[in-house]
Amino acid sequence: MGLEAAIEEIHRSVLLDEVLQYLDPVPGGLYVDGTLGLGGHTAAILSRCAPDGRVIAFEWDEAAIELSRKRLVGFGSRLTIIRSNFAEIVVGLEGLGIDRVDGVLIDIGLSSLQLDRGGRGFSFQRDEPLDMRMDIRQDTTAASLLASCSEEQLADIFFYFGDEYQARPIAAEIVRAREKDPIRTTRQLAGLVAAAVPRRFHPKRIHVATKVFQALRIAVNTELENLARILDEAVPLLKPGARLCVISFHSLEDRIVKRKFRQNKQLEILTAKPVMPRAEEMEDNPRSRSARLRVACKKAEQ
Repeated sequence: MGLEAAIEEIHRSVLLDEVLQYLDPVPGGLYVDGTLGLGGHTAAILSRCAPDGRVIAFEWDEAAIELSRKRLVGFGSRLTIIRSNFAEIVVGLEGLGIDRVDGVLIDIGLSSLQLDRGGRGFSFQRDEPLDMRMDIRQDTTAASLLASCSEEQLADIFFYFGDEYQARPIAAEIVRAREKDPIRTTRQLAGLVAAAVPRRFHPKRIHVATKVFQALRIAVNTELENLARILDEAVPLLKPGARLCVISFHSLEDRIVKRKFRQNKQLEILTAKPVMPRAEEMEDNPRSRSARLRVACKKAEQ
């Protein structure tokens, strides 16, 4: 199996056709992919803006960068990869002497590489250390949060970042358990959540610990703060007519994108409602079901 096929086996970029339609890459353009991941969106943008269009891609997961470099080597100097979170786009571009671009894509989702092969505790499907750092250079891990946060702080994380209505009994169970043994693995945490939530409240379609894992990942990586920051800072980078495309995967993120777009007077909203995957894509890639794309265009400067 070749590298391209192997990566396709691991991860499929969501809403790919829709992103190309709205971002509208053209030859000679300069575009930012704020979340390189395994390079699916980046490759499509580079192909569309050939022969001389460029992409500056940001990614803070070193494992994803290594795979993407190999996958995208054929694009040569048209691609620049910066190991950094998308919230650092302005700083990264300044380092390259760039202050205006023709479009920005930000995909807030977790890649299948991280879910399936990361070994860092993003998923409870296997027993792994509770790390959850997108960038291993960070200090805070999911295990350290579980060890250091108060019961009230944990409940707030689960409720506000995970929409988990059983947040308080889950937090109480974690605090009781950690007094005996540190909570270090995904299996420990998933078991504690399952024990804390009465059986009648276990969801039918997802694992009972799903929202807790989501909330911890968001907290560890300050994802919502990063999203709010880049939605403000990306707009001045856009040339008039350039598009800002944002793919989110749960309601918290989508609400932030919707609010930020509406508040910014420099933007014209192109998607009155979020664009969702077609039925064929959801059938082919079940993880795309929660994806939402919102797009805005930079207005002409007055």
